[in-house]
Amino acid sequence: MKAFTVDRYKSKDGLRAAELPDPEVRDDDVLVQIHAAGVNPLDAGIRDGQFKLILPYRLPLVLGNDMAGVVVRAGTRVTRFKPGDEVYARPDKDRIGTFAELIAISEADLAHKPTTLTMAEAASLPLVSLTAWQALVEKAALREGQKVLIHGGSGGVGTIAIQLAKHLGATVATTASAANADWLKSLGADVVIDYKTQDFETILHDYDVVLDTQGGKTLDKSLRVVKPGGTVIGIAGPPDPDFAQEIGASWVVKLATRMLSYRTRQKAKRRQVRYTFLFMRAEGDQLGQITSLVDAGKIRPVVDKVFPFDSTNEALAYTEQGRPRGKVVVTMR
Repeated sequence: MKAFTVDRYKSKDGLRAAELPDPEVRDDDVLVQIHAAGVNPLDAGIRDGQFKLILPYRLPLVLGNDMAGVVVRAGTRVTRFKPGDEVYARPDKDRIGTFAELIAISEADLAHKPTTLTMAEAASLPLVSLTAWQALVEKAALREGQKVLIHGGSGGVGTIAIQLAKHLGATVATTASAANADWLKSLGADVVIDYKTQDFETILHDYDVVLDTQGGKTLDKSLRVVKPGGTVIGIAGPPDPDFAQEIGASWVVKLATRMLSYRTRQKAKRRQVRYTFLFMRAEGDQLGQITSLVDAGKIRPVVDKVFPFDSTNEALAYTEQGRPRGKVVVTMR
């Protein structure tokens, strides 16, 4: 099969197009012919070695973290999928590799594709929609009448998180450029803060939840707009000890996360606010619930640009530099 691989971190040559053997299919695996793959900032981070501490991949590595396609073959213990089924998924972090023509993926990580979407639209959803779900539903338990601030509303995670939060009955604020304000309101945002000319910290107060996609100073300010008892969920870091425990990290990584997040956790504690780090995980059952919301018209994907598979390096560069509205996708067929 054809695939795009990372041969060494921070290579100036980017990803390498390679011919590789077809994946091995375990008893509980499903072999999927990939029709489209989502492109994420996470891919660039993995390519550049930013996650070596918590994701110690062996190189060369096929890159790519979400996809849509058609089942080719099902392992002997698979019960929910059969050849010909249209599916989508975010593979487990230890089995990524969607920038390829085929992938073997655990049945537990897979869901049936929304019937209302094209393959490209479906491929844009798994990673960002699972991130939004695990942040707002699982960690924050966001409910009707609460107030949530979602940073980076025009990005891949932001566009889906706004729609999910509105579906849950929350009042939704977001940060974005003024040019995107009307569009983000059409997705469900009630308040749009122009990050170029306005300081969200001076405008928003007593929020229940913040989903922080930026880190740094934005995270510090976010701790100050949440009311006591509220929650700030970071997906840009710093990773915290609970995260290290969840992934079964070594004592070295556990110590590193404790040190990296100490300042943020102390600031949160002083304000009686909870800070928690989220590195989303593969979860087929949750993706199935998202499928129902998509087919019911509650969530719609936002695809900025579609590239052919041969232009995967260009798609990744665009994701890094182009500040896409929503997601970038590559299509294999």
